[in-house]
Amino acid sequence: MTTAGTPPAPVTGPLSGVRVVELAGIGPGPFAAMLLADLGADVVRVDRPGGVGLGIDPACDVTNRNKRSLVVDLKAPEGSERVLDLAERADILVEGYRPGVAERLGVGPQECHARNPRLVYGRMTGWGQDGPLADRAGHDVAYIALTGTLGMIGRPDEPPAVPANLLGDYAGGSLYLVVGVLAALHHARATGTGQVVDAAIVDGTAHLSSMIHGMLAAGGWQDKRAANLLDGGCPYYGTYETADGGYMAVGALEAKFYAEFLRLLGLDGLASARTDWTRWGELRERVAAAFKARTRAEWTAVFDGSDACVAPVLSLREAPGHPHLAARGTFTEHEGITQPAPAPRFSATPATLRTGPARPGADTAAVVRDWGLPAHPTDDCDDLVTDGG
Repeated sequence: MTTAGTPPAPVTGPLSGVRVVELAGIGPGPFAAMLLADLGADVVRVDRPGGVGLGIDPACDVTNRNKRSLVVDLKAPEGSERVLDLAERADILVEGYRPGVAERLGVGPQECHARNPRLVYGRMTGWGQDGPLADRAGHDVAYIALTGTLGMIGRPDEPPAVPANLLGDYAGGSLYLVVGVLAALHHARATGTGQVVDAAIVDGTAHLSSMIHGMLAAGGWQDKRAANLLDGGCPYYGTYETADGGYMAVGALEAKFYAEFLRLLGLDGLASARTDWTRWGELRERVAAAFKARTRAEWTAVFDGSDACVAPVLSLREAPGHPHLAARGTFTEHEGITQPAPAPRFSATPATLRTGPARPGADTAAVVRDWGLPAHPTDDCDDLVTDGG
């Protein structure tokens, strides 16, 4: 466990030397800051007294790995000054409040840029900083619903399938925030001028569907679920149940992969069905019946080493043990927690998992020392460090 006064682990990664302030929140903001930390940035998470979030044990919240934490009460008279001291020394600040909240707390872009004109100020929200819904509460499922992306997912005779919070919060939110702040950091270093990055989940998620909108305009995509090549409507791009209740994923789109798929599945007379939509119903039924005849493990063995583009659908607990992922080290174990390893990979400046989840307030003394912060009466925060939620 990282404790106050403990020197930080040696930092590697392409962002080594970049300083980031994260104003604690939940969801896409912490994940974006984790990605920056994984890539080597010195991320200081400003936690609130009493904590935030969904009640997860801080020791298990891997989105706070590779970070350091101090506790600041932004509602206290000296709270905003504490954050501004950090912002003055930072390259990037990330916050995920509703529009106007950071300004009311005295840590908005204007106040931060007055102290540090080079600062990249990243704002993570669902609806964005303006627009009719900007001030409304929301969560991932509502954001992706309005963009049309949620309506694409699932069977046509069932409600749209919710893709956890991966599509909105993390793909449309966190990843776009990271791209935005790094692009703005490049600009700041070239010009000496920082800026505000407005990363809205609705914008990012809509942007993810760019190819689909092109296909829709060209007449190559129907605006309904499970009716298209990539949404489960195509019988050789989807999932099928096996004899033991498992599932196999099929992505045999190209002709040569489709031919290999049929051969290994033991089906004949279906070569022309690939491009004949009138036969897709027949093709789906025969493929489904074939998969139901054997277990997931048996089909995995059949397709092993082939180019049929077929893979078993694994659970979260099963995935780290897959031979390919194990060989690459896609997952790792740190402090007893199995978790995804940092990604992507760099040949010269490898990203590393240096420390476990930051505990609220545990690193105050070290951050004060390393960042050269002014002394503060609440710097000794050892009593805030806990092992539980």
